[in-house]
Amino acid sequence: MDGRELKAYERFKEEAQFYRARAYDLEHQLRVLAPRSYRAHQKIDRLQQRVEKLAAENALLKQRVKDLTAQLTHQTKPKPAVPAFVKADACLSTRKKKPGRKVGHAAAVRPVPATIDVHQEVPVPIDALGKPSCPHCHTRLSDVHRHDRIVEDLIPSKVITTCYHTTSGFCPSCRKRVESRAEDQPPAADLPHAQLGLNALATAAVMRVCYRLPLRQITRLFMQLPGLKLSPGAIVKQIRRLSKWLQGQYDRLQLVLRAAGVVHADETGWRTNGKNGYLWTLTNARHTLFHIDPSRGGKVIVELLGKSFGREGNGKLVSDFYSAYDQLGGVQQKCLTHLLRELRDTVVKRPQLKDHAFFKRCKALVQAMLRLKHQRAQLSASAYAHRVRLLEARLDRLGAQPWDDADADRLARRLRKYRDKLTPFLHHADLDGTNNAAERALRPAVVMRKITGGSRSAEGARAWSILASVMRTAEQQGRDVLDTLKTLLRAAWAGENIGLLTDV
Repeated sequence: MDGRELKAYERFKEEAQFYRARAYDLEHQLRVLAPRSYRAHQKIDRLQQRVEKLAAENALLKQRVKDLTAQLTHQTKPKPAVPAFVKADACLSTRKKKPGRKVGHAAAVRPVPATIDVHQEVPVPIDALGKPSCPHCHTRLSDVHRHDRIVEDLIPSKVITTCYHTTSGFCPSCRKRVESRAEDQPPAADLPHAQLGLNALATAAVMRVCYRLPLRQITRLFMQLPGLKLSPGAIVKQIRRLSKWLQGQYDRLQLVLRAAGVVHADETGWRTNGKNGYLWTLTNARHTLFHIDPSRGGKVIVELLGKSFGREGNGKLVSDFYSAYDQLGGVQQKCLTHLLRELRDTVVKRPQLKDHAFFKRCKALVQAMLRLKHQRAQLSASAYAHRVRLLEARLDRLGAQPWDDADADRLARRLRKYRDKLTPFLHHADLDGTNNAAERALRPAVVMRKITGGSRSAEGARAWSILASVMRTAEQQGRDVLDTLKTLLRAAWAGENIGLLTDV
């Protein structure tokens, strides 16, 4: 090795020693600075989260400022007139009770099934020694427990096609051709396609009438669930057939309501084939009858209940103040809720009447009458009769006094006209002071009207009235609507008019 190579070697050696020392110093500094860097990064993360939170709060506050500014600007402008059909917003701050159950009240849960149809073992994996192990990492489990997890589910439905092999022949006595028929078999029809069976017919009718589904949605449900292909027109045709089979039940319901002790009656609009008509309802605690008619005249209610209804103590009628019901005799009770609603609507139209003596006294009197009815069981007969006489005296004074106001005088004349029809519910224990029962019966029909717009034909209106009457009555009696409909159809196909819904 010459001198030049020796010098290069020494220089390389010195550089290696320098870099080794430098690496040692840097490694020492890294050990010192690493924890500081970790803490700094954590602090940066916390500050970044705080910045994001403050930014969100800032955006929310900006939006609130914008909304309040718009509200103040809106308040300075004249408010447009609100249509009469628009209801006022409910004031949540005046809610009397918080929705839901009280704190500490037992939770409302679904009941445990009465029977278990299928028991299925769901084991965990086992290790080489046959011990339970984790399904993820295969570690042996400790503190092993068994559980019962109950699951309720539906069985996928399918279409079942049945061919009934029947026999027919001519009967010399009956002078007609007769044919054998199974219990669940619809009346035979010579058609190129298959007829709809009992379950399909009843299910389609319940979907249409009870659940108010449009016809095309019913066809989609039948196609998607059991795979049964139908057209909307087929459903309409089958519903009309069902109504003819249940015509006897409808007639029985009408007779039962004619002989009922108390009947609630009401009516609402119903269009048939684009023409205005009316849906009438008669109901009591266990039965309901619907009737669609182009007329709203008094002859309709007379035909439904009969001319003898209410005479000689036969039947009591609860209704609103529509004059058509006045053609019936006997005891009648006018709905006091309608009277309270009339008082409220008049005050809304004319706010200056809020403190008018007639409106304040009439409202207080009606509320006192309804309250006394609820207290009847808590009072003695003499005390109750005395309070009834006092209320009737207040009613007489209120109706006889002039009030120097057109609306007050109009309602006072109503009190005089229906004086004997405002208080019968105080004298008869089975009478209600309101017509809420009829309005509750009409509410599902009103929803149906909003969905469908009414009926397309008089036959369709008649069919809907019959089916709705039967199904509503079944619901009132706590029956399973689908099973009840099947039972009535079997009886109708067998030529029987059973009193399942009308026998008390």
